[in-house]
Amino acid sequence: MSDQELLQQAEKIEARLNGANPSLRLELQPKLSKVIENLRANGTHVPARLKRLDAALCDEAIEARFDNMPI
Repeated sequence: MSDQELLQQAEKIEARLNGANPSLRLELQPKLSKVIENLRANGTHVPARLKRLDAALCDEAIEARFDNMPI
């Protein structure tokens, strides 16, 4: 997949995340992370907004795991 196609895929995921419910955000997090990983592997600059979005989604995924832990 070309860098341009990867960026377009990331932007599509970003658009789906706008206003998405928490379960959809958790579902899309690994997909966005994979696209960003592929961009980095290709040596392509990853826009800061996508890095921030990925970091926020990773934080949400970690929080969701802790929310389900018994006390």
